[in-house]
Amino acid sequence: MEITKFNLGVEVRGFRLTEQKLFTEELVEKIKKLVHEHRIVVFRDQGEVSGEKQVEISKWFGSIDGTVFEGDPLFSHPKCPHPDVHRISNDPEEGCTNAGRSGWHIDGSFVQKPFGYALYHMPAVPKTGATEFIGFKELLDSIPEEMRARWERLWMVSDKGDKLVHPLVYSHPVTGGPAMCIHLGMTEAFIWDKDTADERRTGADETKTLLEEIRKEIEKDGRRLVYPHEWKDGDFVITDNLAVGHFASANAIRPRSEVGLRILHRTTIKGISRPTKG
Repeated sequence: MEITKFNLGVEVRGFRLTEQKLFTEELVEKIKKLVHEHRIVVFRDQGEVSGEKQVEISKWFGSIDGTVFEGDPLFSHPKCPHPDVHRISNDPEEGCTNAGRSGWHIDGSFVQKPFGYALYHMPAVPKTGATEFIGFKELLDSIPEEMRARWERLWMVSDKGDKLVHPLVYSHPVTGGPAMCIHLGMTEAFIWDKDTADERRTGADETKTLLEEIRKEIEKDGRRLVYPHEWKDGDFVITDNLAVGHFASANAIRPRSEVGLRILHRTTIKGISRPTKG
């Protein structure tokens, strides 16, 4: 196994996830450690990973959360290779379209325990169409102290389902490192100083201003903090969903006639705890 570090993760070569005989407990723990330590682990040259095999690999990390959008046409598609796999494409005949383009986000910001991991495989790689990632440690380290102090006082209110409220910035439940609960396209409001005498909910204009502030900080300085993962045939990517945000690049939704067919298979793993400031 050859491991090469890059700015937000590591690349692994010389190891096939699909070789079941290698699935020892020791190896699984080593991969989990890689994910927690580096946040993004890119396994190269995996060939085509079946939906069943992707689900099997995903279960190393916990229980799969594949039922949140059951029956929702935006997230289910008849060509999904497994009920727990979300199939995304730039062709509506092949998969769900426009997924991941509503804003920078983590997966599961709208559930009580946001998803712990996300696993991705791309059976059909287009000419262009990166998945972009932002490391929350790098983002928080890059902003002024005054801004960091303000973000620490904010809680985000999801615009979906039960309108759950989570702290914007908190400590990762496994590593203790910086974690954030963001979805810049699915936030109804923010709450300042929750559970204190100064608690206040933001109105529409202030909410928009705060969302734009976060976006600008992520994308500042020519997007120097952003890692654009340009997919290659056979890539299988595992991410620590609480430690990095992501966003599908604009090229990811360009039509098949322009860039070729894009198909992305994603699985997500149930979180282990609610975000807390404690």
